[in-house]
Formats: sequence, structure tokens, C-alpha cells
Amino acid sequence: MDLEVKGVAASPRKHVPLSSKKNKLAQGWRTHTKSNHGPRPAEVPCLDLGKLGDSEDEDGDTYIPYSAGEPHTDPLQSSSTISWGTPVQNPSAQHYDIQQLSLWEQKTVPENLPPPADSYKLKYQQYEAEMKEGYKEYSQRAEEKKAKNSQPHKTPGKIIEEQPKNKTDDELTVLDEKALLQQCYASKPYTTQHNIRKLEAEDLATERKKQAVVEQVMIDQLSRAVISDPEQNMRTDTCEKDLMFPGLRTAPLRFRKRTLHETKIRTRSALTENMLSNKLRFDGRLISRNGRDACRELIGFFFACDKSLTVYEYRQFGKNRTKALPFIQKGIYSHQRGQRKGKQYCLNDVYIGADLTFLTLHHPGLPESIKQKPLFTIRVTNIDETAKAFLKTFDVENEKHALRQEDDGKNIFRNIQDMLREKLSKRGVRTVTGLGKYFREMEEKQNGILTKADFKEALKMFHLEVSEKDFEALWLILDDNSDDEVDYIEFTHAILGEMNEYRKAFVRKAYMKLDYNKTGSVPMIDIKKCYCAKKHPQVLADNATEEEIKSSFLETLEDACRNPNEVSFCEFEDYYEGLSIGILDDEDFVNTLRNPWGI
Repeated sequence: MDLEVKGVAASPRKHVPLSSKKNKLAQGWRTHTKSNHGPRPAEVPCLDLGKLGDSEDEDGDTYIPYSAGEPHTDPLQSSSTISWGTPVQNPSAQHYDIQQLSLWEQKTVPENLPPPADSYKLKYQQYEAEMKEGYKEYSQRAEEKKAKNSQPHKTPGKIIEEQPKNKTDDELTVLDEKALLQQCYASKPYTTQHNIRKLEAEDLATERKKQAVVEQVMIDQLSRAVISDPEQNMRTDTCEKDLMFPGLRTAPLRFRKRTLHETKIRTRSALTENMLSNKLRFDGRLISRNGRDACRELIGFFFACDKSLTVYEYRQFGKNRTKALPFIQKGIYSHQRGQRKGKQYCLNDVYIGADLTFLTLHHPGLPESIKQKPLFTIRVTNIDETAKAFLKTFDVENEKHALRQEDDGKNIFRNIQDMLREKLSKRGVRTVTGLGKYFREMEEKQNGILTKADFKEALKMFHLEVSEKDFEALWLILDDNSDDEVDYIEFTHAILGEMNEYRKAFVRKAYMKLDYNKTGSVPMIDIKKCYCAKKHPQVLADNATEEEIKSSFLETLEDACRNPNEVSFCEFEDYYEGLSIGILDDEDFVNTLRNPWGI
């Protein structure tokens, strides 16, 4: 039947009865494919199905013909024409494809292939010789390693004893020898390019942090309007105009003149952005035995316009939220101890290593751990040298009151430290950690009071002989209040010396990585997890295993701790304070922290 829709003629189609279709499906394959398909193009080769047969290479899958009882899901597909570009998915076609693929995968060598040239033969012989030599070296190393593992390992203490430089020192103990293993970390852990990228990333993060604090300081100081200044309440001329009734000291509230302050009045807090821009930015840290307080990130500002200063704390809440909070409110402060006690802070008082002392009574918002003592000290760790040089050109007053960096007290400290440095170069860890542990135990027994006799007894116990004259001069400098009370940390630093702020910055960074919750103490199990000895020279030379180096470090650290299950900040700092005595170069000391802790 011919159909025509909208002028388009439809091709005639034969209607086959349904019963005949079922009979054809029951027969399996259709024999007359030519009647169902269109004409074969000339470029398509004829498919000879007679050559296909069963072979042993088949995977066992056989063709299962259609049964007459199976329903046909798409009856229209059998009656429609199929073009030559449409792949027919039937088992025989899949089998043919697999057989053709296996023929292509066979590696056949043509008979007319030319022989290889002499240069290629020579290259192949060299390659074969190199492979044999490499395999021979690998076998030798494997045998040596197997023989070494069969022998008992040497302890780290014995490794140190075999070194000729330590044979003559009779004062060394096993703990001293194990502590000296940490001084071997002198190699750089990173490549030059990696180190440059790491430093650039750290500098960028530090600059962003300081910029955020600067913006917060400017916002806090400039948002305080004159109308809310407390000095406005001190004006008495407006009170005289209020209506006064006889017999009443003050007028009733409904008759008082309640108006806003006159904003034209200039007060001392009426600062501008230009006035606040002349400032010196410095970094600081709290000198405290509490690890949580000692690791606070403090950023201070000294303003040249009114000789005032303020200190902010940079805090991070969670992963992405940060905040700059005032730690010391902006004000004019003075020295609370030392030779300049009572004198106002000036520009020359802010330098790297300077101690800024404050009274806890003047700062009620401080944490309770800091309020336990009447004084607290902030050590300046870094300053903006460019800003200081710029401010010095306009500040003539500070030039007259320049501080002497080398006074008599520092000379006395240096003489005592030089006298004891040679003795402490080998046993510095044991001495510094032992002194700190001894003084902390004495403080608990005597309710936090250490007398002059206690310090003398401690020096005698740890074999730190100091003449009576030097001890009296030292005590006179430290006990500036003449109350016979000296903090043992100041006494220890005066006797044994102290790390510079560059080294201490890396010690604090390593501890802050371990104490990620900022609790002030780190469990010993976290120390074991984070300490890495892969880059230790003894491990690289196959003279010791990683476990031996790690156990030597943990043993010396546990000996310095009162509680062997946790490490406080002061104990961690004392350990590296003693280790620092025997390392002269700053970069070598920094590598002793970068290699095992990955900072």
C-alpha cells in the first residue's frame, strides 16, 4: 500500500504475518539475509561464513540459539532495514572479532627484515653488560644487608663511644652520648629550590598576618569617636547651666539638659590616621613557663606621636577564621624593673631581645595564668628596622637617652658563661634539663620560694663552680628588688646563657606543631608519632636504625620530664636550650629541628 504524507511518498513495505515471524525465530539464524538487508556496497568484502569453525583457542562460550518460547522484546527491529555501518551484535560476529584480534596480537617477524647494524649491536652489548653489573651489585648489597641484620645491632651509646673525639671525656654519661646524636643533624633537609619556595610561603603568610593586625589596630583606634570619650564627662561648664531648685543638690532628671557632647572639643584620644601611621611594629612573646602563654603570637606597636604602645594577640579559631584581639590596651607605660625602673618607654627601648615589663594590676583582661605574678615580661623577637630608622630621624629626644647595649651586668653574665661553656658543650642537655627539673621540684616543696642558699646548692650539685665574688655580683643584678626572690629561669639563663631569638623561634614552631590544641603540654605518644629519624646521618650510613635513634631521643627527653607520659613547653625548651650550647652555627641548630620535625 502506497502512502503519501504532506507530499512525501512513502516506500512500500511488505507485511509479514506474525506466525511466519515466529517460525523464522524458531529456526535460529536467518538464512536469507540478503532479502532483509540492503544491497552490499562494492568496497565491503563478502563475508564467507563457511570458513568459520570451532577451534581449541575458544574460551568455551558457545552460541545458544533463540528458543521459540522466548519473548521478543523489539518486534519492529526484525522487520526494519539495517544499514552497513551499524554493527550487528551477535555471537558469531563477536567470535570473529576475537579471532581477528588474536591474529593482530601475534608477534610476527617479516622474512625480509634487514639485519641490525653494528652500532645497534654494540649498544645492545653495552646495555646487557650494564644490566648484568647492576644485578651483581644489587645481589652483593642484599647479601651484606642480610649479614648485618643477622648480627646484633649496636646501641647509639656505643656508636658515640667509638668516635675518637669522645674517648677522652670521662664525664660523659650514656644520656649525654645519646643526646649528642641530635647534634649530627647538620645537613639541609630541603633542596635550594624547595627551601626558597618554603621561605616565600612563610613570609607571605607572616605578612598577611601582620597586615590583618595592623588593620584591626587602626579600626580600633579610629572608630572611638570623640563623643564617647570619657573626658567629655569631666567638663563642668555645662552642669552650671542646668536648672537648680532650692533645697536640691541636683536638678531632677526631667529638668536636666540632656544633649550630646560637643564634638568640636578636641581630646587626647582624637587621633587621625596620619598620626597613627608613624608607628614601629614589633613581634613579641611572653616569658612564661606555661606553654599556652609562651606560644601566644603577640604583635606590638609603638606610636611616635604620643610615646604610647599597644600589643595585640593574633589568634586562629578553627582552620580559616582568624582574629586580632588587644592583649595590652593602648597607653603610656614605663619600665617596672631594672636600671630604668619608672622611666617611660621610648623608641630605643624597642629592639630585638629587649624585655618590656608590665604590671598585671593595670591589665584586668589578662588570662588568670599570667595574673598569678605581679609582673609579666614581653620579649621583643623582631622589629621593623626600616620604620625604626625612619622614626629616629624625627625623634631627637630619644637620641639623648640612648641605652647602652653593653652594661656592667651583661659583662658579668658573659664572663661566667664563657667560663662554663667548655664544660657544658658536651653535657649541656643533661645540665640544663636537670637544673630545670630540680628547681621545679624545689618550688613545689617550698611553695614557690627559692632562696639564695638553694641556688648555691644547685650549682654545687651540678658541678658548676662559680667563685663567691661572681655569684654575689650575679645575685645583686638579678635581685634588683632586694626581696631575696629570683626566678630560676632568669638565674639559669644568667649562668648558662640563652639561645638567641632566631633559634627560639624554631623551637616554638616545632612545639606549636606538636601542641596543635594549644594546651601547654604534649603527650609522649604524639612525640613518638611525629619524630622522624630517616635523615639522621647514622641511619643514612647504616650504622643505626631509625628505631635506635628515636629511642635515644625519647630516652633523653623522658629523663628531662617530671611526668614521662607528657612533655611541657619548658621541658621541651630546656632540652633544646642544652643542645644549643654545643652548636655554634645557627643554621646547623635549625637543621636539628627541621630534619626530625619537618618544619
